[in-house]
Amino acid sequence: MPFLGQDWRSPGWRWVKTEDGWKRCELFSPALEDGNNQLNDISHAVIITGDEEDEEIYSTEDCEFAAKKRKKDHFRNNTDSQCFYREKWIYVHKESTRERHGYCTLGEAFNRLDFSSAIQDIRRFNYVVKLLQLIAKSQLTSLSGAAQKNYFNILDKIVRKVMEDQYNPRLIKDLLQDLSSTLRILIRGVGKSVLVGNINIWICRLETILLWQQQLKNLQMNKQVNNGLTLSDLPVHMLNNILYRFSDGWDIITLGQVTPTLYMLSEDRQLWKKLCQYHFAEKQFCRHLIPSEKGHIDWKLMYFALQKYYPIKEQYGDTLHFCRHCSILFWKDTGHPCTASDPNTCLMPVSPQHFIDLFKF
Repeated sequence: MPFLGQDWRSPGWRWVKTEDGWKRCELFSPALEDGNNQLNDISHAVIITGDEEDEEIYSTEDCEFAAKKRKKDHFRNNTDSQCFYREKWIYVHKESTRERHGYCTLGEAFNRLDFSSAIQDIRRFNYVVKLLQLIAKSQLTSLSGAAQKNYFNILDKIVRKVMEDQYNPRLIKDLLQDLSSTLRILIRGVGKSVLVGNINIWICRLETILLWQQQLKNLQMNKQVNNGLTLSDLPVHMLNNILYRFSDGWDIITLGQVTPTLYMLSEDRQLWKKLCQYHFAEKQFCRHLIPSEKGHIDWKLMYFALQKYYPIKEQYGDTLHFCRHCSILFWKDTGHPCTASDPNTCLMPVSPQHFIDLFKF
């Protein structure tokens, strides 16, 4: 007889203590809430087959099984559905123990950490986009089917946000370019690599990405109408101070295109020298010195040349954090159930690349 119960070594259900006692936490999806009442009524419905005398009443157990199956089919067939969890953290374990069975995957972490809401926070937007870009470059084939749905749903929300708010379109263009290049390689080499899902689905996704790229290419920036103080009204020393706070060379170039004064300030050699010294060590840029026509070092060209050889420092308004004591990955403002005496000493910020490395086995 087959074993129908849970493995005794599994972690079991999750329970939360409330005023009414202990209650079990379950996975829920808002996409299913609208149809829950209709699907639950099926388990109590009377199915009439033929005449009134030949009524056949299904047993409660059979109807409950049918209702659960319909819910599952509805969830699987709905491409816009997405898994949501009440807990916005995940325990990262890489091997099976007697207490915990299995291991944590990249796709599972991607589903649990609520990146869909994170993109609405301007502090986390660049962090999530960079993470999606790294997944597109190297980890796309490791995502499960549910994680793939979440990935492309989040990507769809990001594109919509950029089209509406016109926020940092250059970053999204780079992401879509890397993703389309990866998909072309995977689709051409189908059969040689493990690609979860039907090949036609991936072709449709590639067509959607190409459509997004065209939309971003045709994006027109709306001119802000403001009768108050503008950027050009600020004194030169304040404009110069703003430029010195940028950590991305492309942002400096973009701002320099606004007015002639900003262009003059953006071409300052000292500005680009400080930027090179911030991102690269002295040994690194000493190997790639680029002199200008006047015999001076062209720090602007140096910055973009060094980018090809060395990674630049990344800055984010907010990142995921990892608790070394609990081995839990979480957003800092949501917290996690830490058992350490001083939780702050156990926290470690997680860069996008570190997030990927956590799930490499």
